[in-house]
Amino acid sequence: MLHFIDPKPDCSVQEMEYTRLLGYPPHHVPEGRARELAQWARQWYAENGRPWIYARQNQNLDLAGEGVRIDGTGFSSKQLRDQFAAAGAHTSVVVAVSAGAQCEEKARELWHEGKPDEYFFMEMYGAAVVEHLITAAGGRICAWAEQDGMAALPHFSPGYSGWNVSDQVGLWRLIREGAEPGFAADLQVMDTGMLRPKKSLLAVIGITRNVDRILATRNMVPCENCSLSRCAYRRKPYRHFLPQVEDVRRLQASRAEEEQGTPGASGLNHNARYTVNTRALQKWTAERLRLKVLHDSSVEVSFRYEGTTCSNLGTPLEFDYHVKLGPPEEGYRIVEAVCAPAPGDIGHTKQCEYLANAEPFMRTIAADKPLLGRPLKEVFAWERPSNPSGCYCDATRRAHKWGLVFEVTHYALVEREKELHHKPS
Repeated sequence: MLHFIDPKPDCSVQEMEYTRLLGYPPHHVPEGRARELAQWARQWYAENGRPWIYARQNQNLDLAGEGVRIDGTGFSSKQLRDQFAAAGAHTSVVVAVSAGAQCEEKARELWHEGKPDEYFFMEMYGAAVVEHLITAAGGRICAWAEQDGMAALPHFSPGYSGWNVSDQVGLWRLIREGAEPGFAADLQVMDTGMLRPKKSLLAVIGITRNVDRILATRNMVPCENCSLSRCAYRRKPYRHFLPQVEDVRRLQASRAEEEQGTPGASGLNHNARYTVNTRALQKWTAERLRLKVLHDSSVEVSFRYEGTTCSNLGTPLEFDYHVKLGPPEEGYRIVEAVCAPAPGDIGHTKQCEYLANAEPFMRTIAADKPLLGRPLKEVFAWERPSNPSGCYCDATRRAHKWGLVFEVTHYALVEREKELHHKPS
């Protein structure tokens, strides 16, 4: 039976993984102030962080019904059950990792000191540590499985698309109650499923003897989602990180694709490739978007976003986006960008970050103004991380929503230009 506790794991976060979480495009090398802050956060964590890893193989795995039962504990995720069934998983490993509370506490301290840049870099480094830890744990599990001719599946966690975050409670109970004496992890799971420290992760990794089956099945090979360097058991090259929700990056147009399109008089690409399908754009344009063309040809935009929180069992929330664009001859330059909870909304108060630090969190949302001063078409060259989760708790989720707002606006303006072009004079 596999079982290990690592109270002092290696935390050599790869530079490319850290810069990705900071929001930089692939192969970008931070310079100047950004590089200084990145190095500072890394050094501070090396001196003060207290990361740990715990993993244990389970004795019983039952795939009967719509969900999964692991050592008698039931989980409601049909997606997890289907993944295990498709791979022929016969056992599983539960994993818990944490970057510790130190970086979270330091980030909070920096925010209260009025140091938002240092706060952001520390927050993202903590997230990078968590990704590194689950990758390292997965690598050890892969090595163990390989010795007996087995293979490990990609890790899956409550809160990922297809698995309700509330199952964190049962998963943590399973991990804690089955642990050997001496396991005293600094981790709490609230009734909503929120973890404390938040820079932590609970996961399940399926194990199968059907190695050929997973190699032939898309999204079933953990190597493609694993950035562990110098791995002796790698079956396929590392291609992309495992997203917490559905991955739409493959639908995003590249800069080259944007430039190959047919521009209108305003410079908007009339053949742009959006990250969502046309039917969704049409629906959102009709139901959520409002455009008002002013006397100077500038445009006022209003968009209502509707989603749910990741905690508190998915409480509905609504945010209003207000954007002002310059005239067409300026390429609809983004001159104003505001995001705030819709009037009467209470869902935003149920988010994890709001519950922890309400005022700083809301100031952070208000301060997000991506692409400000840039032409609207640059949304397609903006290589933002994909994170279409419903809440606003981190920068990647907020950036994803801003991207949607700009793309829907772009679509609506292109349709307006087409209509005006074909309108009889």
